[in-house]
Amino acid sequence: MLFDVFFSICQTPVDGVQPSEREMFSHFFEQVEAADELGYGVAWVAESHLSCEVQKNNPGAVIPNFKGEIGLNTDILLLAPHILARTRRIEIGSAIKSLFCNGGPIAHAEAVKSFLSLQQFTANAHRRLHLGVAAGRFPFSSAPYGIVPRNAAEKAAWPALKGKIFAESLEIFLRFMRGDIFASADVAGTSLTRAEMRSDDDWNKVTMAAGTHDAARVDFAHRWDFARSGIVPKETSLESLQIYIGSHEAKIHDFANTILPCGVLNLSITPGEEIERTHARMPATYHRDGGQWQRSLMPRTVLVFLDATPTLSSAQQSARAHEKARNALNAYWSALEGTLDPARIENAVNNALVGNALEVATQLKERFHADDRLMLWFDFFNHNSKEVITTMRDFQRFVAPLVNGKN
Repeated sequence: MLFDVFFSICQTPVDGVQPSEREMFSHFFEQVEAADELGYGVAWVAESHLSCEVQKNNPGAVIPNFKGEIGLNTDILLLAPHILARTRRIEIGSAIKSLFCNGGPIAHAEAVKSFLSLQQFTANAHRRLHLGVAAGRFPFSSAPYGIVPRNAAEKAAWPALKGKIFAESLEIFLRFMRGDIFASADVAGTSLTRAEMRSDDDWNKVTMAAGTHDAARVDFAHRWDFARSGIVPKETSLESLQIYIGSHEAKIHDFANTILPCGVLNLSITPGEEIERTHARMPATYHRDGGQWQRSLMPRTVLVFLDATPTLSSAQQSARAHEKARNALNAYWSALEGTLDPARIENAVNNALVGNALEVATQLKERFHADDRLMLWFDFFNHNSKEVITTMRDFQRFVAPLVNGKN
C-alpha cells in the first residue's frame, strides 16, 4: 500500500484560534519537510480560489457559515518549486487544479508545459508532478472567469451543462498538452438530451428556452472560441507528469484516455462498489502510452485520527483518537453547513482511520486493497503543527509496518 499526504492549508478557526496566512504556510512547509523525511510518496495540496470570507457576504453564498478561508493554495505550479527546494524525495500533487479558473484550459496547458520545461534544468527533474484536474468545487470561484449561463437555455440546463463544459475544457487542455494544433471548431460539440436531465419538467424548460420544444437534443455553443492554435513550449517531455481526472463520470475517464494517460483522483467518500467498478473498467480504457493500469493511479483521500501516545494504554489511545475525530468533524460540519447531524458525524468517523496503531492498521487492511494509494489527511481541522507531524511520524513508525509487513 502506498502512503501519501494530503494538505488542505485551511485557514479557519479551530478552538478559537485562526493562524495568520504566514503561520499557515510556515506550518505547511514544516509538515511537508517532515513528510519527505518520513518517506511519504507524494505531497498532495488542495487548491482554492477567491476569498470565502468575501463571497459569503454576496447573494447566494455557498458556505455562509464558514469562517476564514477554505484553502490558501491557488496554484500548485507556484508552490511546487518551494516544496522541491525544501525536500529531497517527495513528489508534488495537485488536488485539484480547476481548469475553469486562472485563465481556463489553454492557459493551464501553457503553464504546466512551462513548469515541466523549466524543471528539467533543476536537480529535481526526476521528481514527478501529479496533476489532478477538475471543474472546481464552488461555482463562485469560476464565475468571474465566465463559467456562468450565457442565455436562458443554458440557465435552465446549468446543473447538467456544467459537466459538459468540463469535458470541453478537458479536451482542450489534454490536446494542447499532447502538442496538437487545432481550433475550437475541432473540439467535440456540447449537447444535452432528455436522458441527461433529472425530469421531463427540467428537459421541457431547456427545450422551451432554446426554442426547440420537440427536439431530441439541444446543442450549445462552445465555451472557448479560438482560431487554429498551438502552445509553447512545444518540445516539453511529459515523462515527469501524471494527470488525474477529478470526476466520477466513466465517460470522462474513458474519453480523456483517448488523448493522454489519465488516472482518476478520488477526493470524496465514494462507495466501495463504485471504486471497484472503476478499477475493473480502466485496464481496458487506460491510454496505452501509460502502460498497464495500476490501482495506484486512483489515489484516495482518507482522514487519519491516530493516537500512539506511549504513556497511555491501547484503550486510552483509542478513546482519545475517537474524541479528536468527533471534535474535528463536529467543527467541520458546523463551519461548512451551520448544522450538526449526529448520524452524519458518526458516518464520517466510521469512514476515517481512527484509533490506536493496531486499530488503524486493521481498518486499512479491511477497507483497502494492498495496492491502493492513499492520500492521508493529518491536518484536518488541526492547527497544532507539532501534533500533526507527530501523528505523521507515528503512522510511519507503528501503522505502516503492520500494513505492509515491514519491520
